[in-house]
Amino acid sequence: MAAGELSGRRIVLGVSGGIAAYKSAELTRLLGKAGAGVDVVLTEGGARFVTPVTFQALSGNYVWTDLWDPRRPANMAHIDLSRAADAVLVAPASADFLAKLVQGMADDLLTTLCLARPRAGIEGAERDCPLLVAPAMNRQMWENPATQRNIEQLRRDGISVLGPAAGDQACGEIGMGRMLEPEELLEEVVAFFQPKLLAGRRVLITAGPTQEALDPVRVITNLSSGRMGYALARAAQQAGADVTLVSGPVDLAAPRGVARVAVRSALDMHGAVMQRVHGQDFFIAVAAVADYRPAAAQGHKIKKSSAPLSVALAPNPDILAAVAALPDAPFCVGFAAESRNLDEYAEGKRRAKRLPMVVGNLVQDGLGGTDNSIVIYDEAGRHALERAPKEELARKIIAHAAACAGAWRERRGALPGA
Repeated sequence: MAAGELSGRRIVLGVSGGIAAYKSAELTRLLGKAGAGVDVVLTEGGARFVTPVTFQALSGNYVWTDLWDPRRPANMAHIDLSRAADAVLVAPASADFLAKLVQGMADDLLTTLCLARPRAGIEGAERDCPLLVAPAMNRQMWENPATQRNIEQLRRDGISVLGPAAGDQACGEIGMGRMLEPEELLEEVVAFFQPKLLAGRRVLITAGPTQEALDPVRVITNLSSGRMGYALARAAQQAGADVTLVSGPVDLAAPRGVARVAVRSALDMHGAVMQRVHGQDFFIAVAAVADYRPAAAQGHKIKKSSAPLSVALAPNPDILAAVAALPDAPFCVGFAAESRNLDEYAEGKRRAKRLPMVVGNLVQDGLGGTDNSIVIYDEAGRHALERAPKEELARKIIAHAAACAGAWRERRGALPGA
């Protein structure tokens, strides 16, 4: 998560009654850390679990509990807060609160605020204040037909339902109904605000290093951290894509909503990609794939001796070239990490493999780090991006690829035999 991903956003965080309210304190902190301004609205039940003082300390703002709070002119907190907000997030949203939303009830500040929030399409509404809810309740309450009917109606009404998850519950039972964790909810909020440039598209991404076995305990590998590939998988998923990530060994968690396929060697990665590439709209080859592997890996550990050791190396398959050469190839994005002559080598790679787009960087600028400086090469030329966190660069790369892909598909469709 890059700092400032919600910079300039204002979120109303509603907290209804439920033990999951303790997670909302951490969510308040995370939203603020991501750059959002947070106004917390507590129901009477929510305030029984976590006090207003806690939320005020974490948000740095007044906490609102009373529909008749005189701190707002004419007691209009339900109007003023929603008009200033970019979104209302209710977490936890209890079964009772969800039922009230469906019925349009307005018997406290939070329900009244949700009902009175401006919505696109309503005459006179100057802006839209979307509503997101994170259900949290006992599994029997969640599975009750009444709750399920309410959830279906909320979705039909355009309300985003985040979760819930399955797991241990405070009552001692196990099942669906747990509120998503604060980090997961933050991811959902960040994703909500991203333009859905890849809605309905399928994206296949490779990331991380490969490991080529010398013997059962030694490998040939490189210093790739996988961060850029994982950032791109996250950005593509947030842009609305169905994302599959084929990853070499890295110490990173798969982004929320991304299907990860774990591989180790270049041959493993090649097989996993070729098995999944058909039907993909984009292929983004970020992985630092070893160019060579030991021609014959030893079955037992190589014992140390004073004599020099020679290892015969065999070339690995070129995964990106193989995908780009397919008759139904997706839009291919290559990566070129070079130590010198970046323009020459990166543009040369794009032309040699007939790629519509290559992202290049100098290894001394980004290998293994959290920031990078990159240059995008395409048929229109060279596009340099300033140094930034990899998460920020990933969103720009995805936007550039989405913009280029339409024209690329039109040209392919115009080719004879296409």
